[in-house]
Amino acid sequence: MTDTKKTKVLIIGSGPAGYTAAVYAARANLKPIQALGLQPGGQLTITTDVENYPGFAEVIQGPWLMEQMRAQAEHVGAEMIEDMIDKVDFSSRPFKCWTDGGDLIEAETVIISTGAQARWLGLESEEKFRGYGVSGCATCDGFFYKGKKVMVVGGGNTAVEEAIYLTNFAEEVILVHRRDSLRAEKIAQERLFKNQKIRIIWDSAIDEIMGTDSPKSVNKVRLMNVKTNEMQYIDVDGVFIAIGHTPMSDLFKGQINLDEEGYILVKNGATGTNIEGVFAAGDVQDKVFRQAVTAAGQGCMAALEVERFLHNS
Repeated sequence: MTDTKKTKVLIIGSGPAGYTAAVYAARANLKPIQALGLQPGGQLTITTDVENYPGFAEVIQGPWLMEQMRAQAEHVGAEMIEDMIDKVDFSSRPFKCWTDGGDLIEAETVIISTGAQARWLGLESEEKFRGYGVSGCATCDGFFYKGKKVMVVGGGNTAVEEAIYLTNFAEEVILVHRRDSLRAEKIAQERLFKNQKIRIIWDSAIDEIMGTDSPKSVNKVRLMNVKTNEMQYIDVDGVFIAIGHTPMSDLFKGQINLDEEGYILVKNGATGTNIEGVFAAGDVQDKVFRQAVTAAGQGCMAALEVERFLHNS
């Protein structure tokens, strides 16, 4: 038997954006319902050391931070649902959203905080060392590679920007690209080519990431030349995968406006979408910063906008 719930605000997804939205909405006495999704806590649940989230002098663990955010949201009155939303109808208010279990939630407003996923190479060794020398975010983890040698994989703007950023810490940055030219903007390429700390290995792809088990860490990469199949081994301390991100927005196609990459379009300086009463916060709409602290800030903004919207409607 399916249930129907009614709420002033439904938050779809968790992570820093969703949990912060839940805290602010609950404190505004909106009694939010939050559908946590497949991976409660989002990308931070697979992030080990977090050193750039304000308020913590010592390094903290990503999963612990997400547990604390969830506990805070529950403490102030948010209702959590251990389920995912797999169908929505934003054609009229109240908006209708169905859970994977078949229950219906009718919501006066919706905050989407489903996040984005880094694209990975799909190697077993990449999975093994993720968080232990393999990263998808130079801004998050570059600090840990002071004076070390790192590798960046990719050829677009993200890869070039991350390679340049990593030269602030690393002694040497190796950019590996499977083609013989980059896709990044010309001005970014010029900056890259001028940087003496960066060298490029063309026409190559990672075949395997290698390292030690105790302690778990990366120390070597096996590269394959895609034209000759020749293998070479490169000693590195870390590998940054920079082949892009995929916003988790498929559920909303045809319901709200998305850009060509699938990111939800929001109003400048705000979180409202083209549908009045539907808001988006965090990495599902932010392709530029993609940080836990900016996602949390957008979650706060979305909840405040929801409160104002409900007051005026």
